[in-house]
Amino acid sequence: MLDPTTLLVALVFSSIGLGYFIYGRRQQDKRYFYTGLGLMFYPYVVSAVWPMMGVGVVLLILPRFLP
Repeated sequence: MLDPTTLLVALVFSSIGLGYFIYGRRQQDKRYFYTGLGLMFYPYVVSAVWPMMGVGVVLLILPRFLP
C-alpha cells in the first residue's frame, strides 16, 4: 500500500527534476540534465520517506558542486 507522504515527496522531487531536466536540455548543461533524470527516476528505487528526502536533497545540490 502506498503512503500519501511517500507519494507527495516523490511528486515534489520529480517535479523539480523535470525542471532541472528541461533547464539542462535547453542550456545544454549536462549537470542539470542528468541530475534532473536522477531526480525523476530515483523515487522508483527508494521507497522510504526519509531516505527519499535525503537522496533528493543531495541530488538537488549536486550540480552546484560538479565542475
